[in-house]
Amino acid sequence: MIWREFEDAVPELAQLGRGRFEATRVALLGTLRKDGSPRISPIEPYLVLDRLLLGMLSRSHKAIDLIVDPRCTLHSSVSDVNGSEGEFKIQGRAVLITDETVLNGEYQAWWHEPDASEARVFSLDIASAAHVGWDITKGEMTVLRWNVNSGLEKVVRGY
Repeated sequence: MIWREFEDAVPELAQLGRGRFEATRVALLGTLRKDGSPRISPIEPYLVLDRLLLGMLSRSHKAIDLIVDPRCTLHSSVSDVNGSEGEFKIQGRAVLITDETVLNGEYQAWWHEPDASEARVFSLDIASAAHVGWDITKGEMTVLRWNVNSGLEKVVRGY
């Protein structure tokens, strides 16, 4: 499902994810290499046109990984050793965007710049997501997790 459908299905979780992505504008993209081993790369996620878009240099390893195997995960950046801002994670499949109205839409992205290198832009087809929140004062971790098959679950536990 695209981001808009995810927002409609689980607005509380989507709001937490949007907050994390917009706060830092940097996330970590996990892809699979041809040999099946994992690769992690920084990326700038864009929440535009009802989608979560990921643009990358067309000949980058992460772009090639996604062409070969579209399965991926996206994890919000964490800048605090205590994780106090929370962590947001999505798993799904990257879908290569070929629609010019999405590629050249009315939004700011690095691939729109006149001197930008050739890019491949993917939309994330979301299958599952989770947010982990940490309350240091209580020693509690709150996990909101959702997947397309089982819905939303909230777990609070000590650590």
